[in-house]
Amino acid sequence: MSIDPKQRRSSRLPGFYKRSLAERAAMVAQWAGLDRHDQAVLLGLGGLTVTQADHMIENVIGVHALPLGIATNFLINGEDYLIPMVVEEPSIVAGVSYAAKLARGGGGFVTAADDPVMIGQIQVLDVDNVYAAAGRVWDARAQLMDEANCCDRVLVDLGGGARGIELRPFPDTPAGPMLIVHVLFDVRDAMGANAINTTCERLAPLIEAITGGRVNLRILSNLADRRKARATCVIPAETLGTDTMDGQDVARAIVEAAVFAEVDPYRAATHNKGIMNGMDAVALATGNDWRALEAGAHAWASRSGQYTALTRWEQDTRGDLRGEIELPVAVGTVGGATRVHPVAQVALKVLGVESASELAQVMAAVGLAQNVAAMRALATEGIQRGHMALHAKQIALAAGAADQEVAPLVERMIGDSTIGAEYAQTLLHEMRRDLRASDDQPDD
Repeated sequence: MSIDPKQRRSSRLPGFYKRSLAERAAMVAQWAGLDRHDQAVLLGLGGLTVTQADHMIENVIGVHALPLGIATNFLINGEDYLIPMVVEEPSIVAGVSYAAKLARGGGGFVTAADDPVMIGQIQVLDVDNVYAAAGRVWDARAQLMDEANCCDRVLVDLGGGARGIELRPFPDTPAGPMLIVHVLFDVRDAMGANAINTTCERLAPLIEAITGGRVNLRILSNLADRRKARATCVIPAETLGTDTMDGQDVARAIVEAAVFAEVDPYRAATHNKGIMNGMDAVALATGNDWRALEAGAHAWASRSGQYTALTRWEQDTRGDLRGEIELPVAVGTVGGATRVHPVAQVALKVLGVESASELAQVMAAVGLAQNVAAMRALATEGIQRGHMALHAKQIALAAGAADQEVAPLVERMIGDSTIGAEYAQTLLHEMRRDLRASDDQPDD
């Protein structure tokens, strides 16, 4: 089954969460034009095998699965997306889908991204004068760029390759004077770690010859601040209202919460963790390095010398809520686990992204949506009410409920406004006792 990529599709799927698992999988398969093999992968019938896992990392003894969910309602730069998310925490997929629905009312998300330029670092020590050594490297930059472009001719032919040399002298460190040479390299649709590390290894002997020093480390930087993605959105105030709060009051409360995170690193850590809840889940779904994503995001949040929020929110003159996010997003659509893991391959088909830049922009929009979803919950009903209702299924399973017992047990807990492990076990015991008593009744 094929889908015309230009065919207009909407990510608004009302009642999607109410459908059965099989129905949801079928709807996504139709959206993305998935074949039967792809659908089997989604349903856990043809995913990562132990043999494949054994080729991916060392000391493999098995495989470990996490839930794959779909976030709906996303309208990004005028195009609809369904967002695959791999995450174990309840409320994340629901929250981000709801926030995306709110943002649709203001035209959806507007995103952009820098060119996919990564930074390789080469550490040079044992030089008499770091500034003189830096001058010699600068004079040889054309030679270094040519040498860098010899590493991966395919990447260069695709439009990537070396983009520049930067120099960072540190004349006085506990390890002595050192010169750090930055190699700027466009990695196109790759995350870029392997390309950057290979380039740095190749340049190290040449830099030693130029500087007369000794090269120690030669490796990429995960502070990919030349490869940022950004997203903005407007949420009409009237869509934010609750039974007890006016929409403009909710918008103001969200702005107040956002400013709290801007000024206080203790709040900013939790604020930014919520953003990464969404972005990491997309990274996992697409086989990308979520640890690199986290490292870059938190380093970027600290660039002023104080850790602060990755987002900014304000009310405009109409009282509507306006938000923006900007952060490094080093992700790829080729290479690594992205093209090895069967689920990652299907996730990319569902997303339908055509480049690493587009994937980065989608992830920025998800981060912004996740952020406002969390703040709206915090500023209105509190984080626990909605979260615990969604968490009830996990509590039911942990209490020992069988598949057919989960739904009625969850319904009882929510109806009683008491969601907890001990109460779940009590209710489960009562449900089973009542069922046994019913079974023991003689037929009329």
